[in-house]
Parts: sequence; structure tokens; C-alpha cells
Amino acid sequence: MTPLVMLPGMMCDARLFEPQIAAFSTQRAVHVAPIGGHDSVAGIAAEVLQNAPPRFALMGLSMGGIVAMEILRQAPQRVARIALLDTNPKAEHPDVAAGRDPQIAKVMSGELIAVMRDEMKPNYLTDGPTRSAILDLCMAMARDLGPDVFVRQSRALQQRPDQQDTLRDCTVPALILCGRDDALCPVHRHTLMQALIPHSELYIVDNAGHLPTLEQPQETTAILQRWLEK
Repeated sequence: MTPLVMLPGMMCDARLFEPQIAAFSTQRAVHVAPIGGHDSVAGIAAEVLQNAPPRFALMGLSMGGIVAMEILRQAPQRVARIALLDTNPKAEHPDVAAGRDPQIAKVMSGELIAVMRDEMKPNYLTDGPTRSAILDLCMAMARDLGPDVFVRQSRALQQRPDQQDTLRDCTVPALILCGRDDALCPVHRHTLMQALIPHSELYIVDNAGHLPTLEQPQETTAILQRWLEK
């Protein structure tokens, strides 16, 4: 079985994919790569490649998807298939990039939890019975990763390259998936990616926002399982 490399979103770790890890690790080797060690997307991607199997299936959510696209650009021959979840192929908009500077300043002054609680995490999820528990988990992941990772990831996102040409050149089985209520990376970003990647498949998960792996784990896992088996 082809190994699976999973890339979590900003200020998230393997817990973001816990339901999928439980399902897939009985079938194949599963690697969750950290993405907080560099302040550039290119540097993060190079580190993942340095530690990844020679050839692998690649799955990334949000910032993890941004890094996945850079991995595809740097080493397309090593990627057997790719799944891009709740992400964005475009470079950072200047207004969004500028808005990260005040957040970085707050986090460097000791306000990581306040920034995550007040400015970021509430925008991630749709309403539902699991929303509160998932938000608590997101806060725990952010707290464990800490302010230095937040700063490096923010800097990497500010400078990230546009990857639309990378997607046009993609020739491996590709899955595009997002929550229908994702306000951070809306549906139209995913229809764009489907249009860019030849023969890709798009799935929109109802009753989910930016984190369908946790909000609708059974449906998301089933879709990913079909992608892995193609």
C-alpha cells in the first residue's frame, strides 16, 4: 500500500486527522508531518520531502493544502495522488497579509490564546452539536504548538506563492474537498482548483465549515477512502 502523508492546518497537529488516522493506519503507513519549522512554504515543503517516503499519497488541509501544492511543485514525481481540503491555491491577498502583522505582534507579546480565541478559531466551524468540543480541541493544539510556530506559519502564509500553474500541471488522481460552510476557504476556491486540475473530483460536505475531518468525520473519511483506492 502506498504510504499516506497528512499535512495539518495552521496551529493544528495530528489530532486534526484523528478519525482518518484511525481508519487508514490499519491499511497503510500514515505519516503526519509537522509544518511549523520554517517561515516559508518552500522551506516547510522541503523539510516534509526530506522526511517523507520515496513516493506517497499526499493530503493537506488549509495551510497543509498550501504546503501540499508546494510539494507537488517541488517533487511531482514523488506524489502518487493528492487531496486538497479547505485550502486556497492563490497567493495571499495583500490585505490579508497586512492583517497578519498585528496578530503576530500580539502573539509575540504573549496573547496567543486571545488571538486564536477571538480572531481565528470562531471563523472556522459551522454551527452544530460538536462545535464547542472541536473549538476546545483547536485551542489545545494551538497552545501545545506555541507562539513561535504561530509566527513562523504566519510569515510563511504572508509570502506564499500562487500555485495555479502547479495544479494545471498535476497528472495524478486528485481530490478537492471542502465544507459547504467554510468561510475561510470558500467553495468557489475549490471549484477553481477542480477546474485547474485535469480529471479531479470535487466533494462539498454539508454541515461542515473549515474542518470537515472533525465536523463530519464519517463522510470525510469515506470520501478520502475512495480517493486512496483509485
